[in-house]
Amino acid sequence: MSAVMKPFSVMGLPVHLIDDYTAWLRSRIGQQLGTHVVTLNAEMSMQAEQNPALSNAIQQAELVIPDGAGVVLYLKLLFHQQVQRCPGIELAESLLQNTEARVFFYGGAPGVAAKAAETWRQQVPDINIVGTQHGYISPEEAEFQQTLSQLQPQLILVGLGVPRQELWIAQNRYLCPNATWIGVGGSFDIWAGTKSRAPAWLANNNLEWLYRLYQEPWRWRRMLALPQFAGKAIVYRLTH
Repeated sequence: MSAVMKPFSVMGLPVHLIDDYTAWLRSRIGQQLGTHVVTLNAEMSMQAEQNPALSNAIQQAELVIPDGAGVVLYLKLLFHQQVQRCPGIELAESLLQNTEARVFFYGGAPGVAAKAAETWRQQVPDINIVGTQHGYISPEEAEFQQTLSQLQPQLILVGLGVPRQELWIAQNRYLCPNATWIGVGGSFDIWAGTKSRAPAWLANNNLEWLYRLYQEPWRWRRMLALPQFAGKAIVYRLTH
């Protein structure tokens, strides 16, 4: 169940397709098999094209899931795969809702990860969140690394945004080599109540990016990655 799967290639980046990511990860956690989970979307794919370190981090990850609508459409149209989008926040929630693992939240603005953890403790009283840390700790990072090494959490959720979270995980996995690490973007903000997710009808029609743009208008330049991805993905598939 926990064996590494042969991935599909999306513009040279791996994407793993299985029926139940949650069960696969639970098996990995139970066997203490270190795992880096990447939630791939079009924006990250385009960044990886310009950022060799990010590309390498994705290539080395044990599990890369199709988070974005662009990646899902690519797999459907060019590989004829019946694939469903798997948002990273939903994957993380499915693990947190029923786990005996020791959990750590890292990332977000001061107070956000702690508030997110408190929300989960209220929803799942038996959850074992062993610590939280906001993402603004540059001067104290060595102390934080020591804390992680001592605690040895089994599930580490990192909300630093792309590409910082993927690069940070790749560089720091050695601290907890048996843990499962997942980059969860802005999930802590959602759980803490400082931001909201897109309505279901937008998400179901692959328009969650539009709601994100409404919440964060400054992201408009980053959204240009979506049409760029579509064009380059087709060219890449036809020429490889």
